[in-house]
Amino acid sequence: MPHTMARMGDVLAGFHAAWEFESDSVLIRFERGIRTPKLFQALGERRIPLDAIAAVTLTPGKRGTVVLRAEPRPGADPLMEAATGQLKEGSDPYRLVLPAERETLAEYYADELRAMIATNDPGPAERYLVQPPETPLQFKAYDGKASFDGKSVHFRWFWTGASSAKWKAGDQGFAVSDLCGVEWRSPEVFEGHLRLLRRDGVPQPPQADQDPAAVVFGLGYGPVHESLPFAAAVLAAVRTGGPSALPESTEADTGAGARRDPADIADRIRHLGELHEAGLVTDEEFSMKKAELLAEL
Repeated sequence: MPHTMARMGDVLAGFHAAWEFESDSVLIRFERGIRTPKLFQALGERRIPLDAIAAVTLTPGKRGTVVLRAEPRPGADPLMEAATGQLKEGSDPYRLVLPAERETLAEYYADELRAMIATNDPGPAERYLVQPPETPLQFKAYDGKASFDGKSVHFRWFWTGASSAKWKAGDQGFAVSDLCGVEWRSPEVFEGHLRLLRRDGVPQPPQADQDPAAVVFGLGYGPVHESLPFAAAVLAAVRTGGPSALPESTEADTGAGARRDPADIADRIRHLGELHEAGLVTDEEFSMKKAELLAEL
């Protein structure tokens, strides 16, 4: 039987995802079913350029399955760069799990992919080749709400979880141009957090719960399917240089300067008073922060 290349538009469907083969990429569409890993549902679909693939493997899986996997080149995908090997096997977006009886078909497509990437450089990519998750993005961590609009990252602290160090520092706003990287630690392991690495060289506390440039999360807070795409989008913006620093006219809209709901301001002032009474905030800090909050009305 003559060997034929996979036709453009061919689709290989597995559990939780389907791969569509195109001339220059593989389009991965993830299912939205209740059994589908939440990260896959959040990603929706991803186009993986062939240039971003270093190798293709086909291995036996669990309980009568086979696993087709595309190995991304280092530095090609901001999502995998942010994850730094912390994703559980079942949440790896580059794995396609199929019933064992479809092994022959999977082997055919594995061979086709290998032929298509035969001339690829398996080494680190000079730039991101896979598109990052789209902004705006936001998620709730344990000690604050993180939001990213593509230009700057904002942390708004929760009075129920933020440390006194973060309360004293106030809500934070960081322009992409002021960052040099992102550190993500999975909430499925000990002490999950997202830390922004600053260009200005200001020493950052080793503990994320004391660092105003970080939010912390654990079980029930900052889940992988929300915090990892967020980290990947910020990392991609930083790696590509991001937009220039925000104009002075808009700086007042970042961080603590953003206008808020009056009820929210009242809650903040009430909590500030509790910190003051407990001796965690000085008279001067209390007066200054209260004035800042009132100015937001």
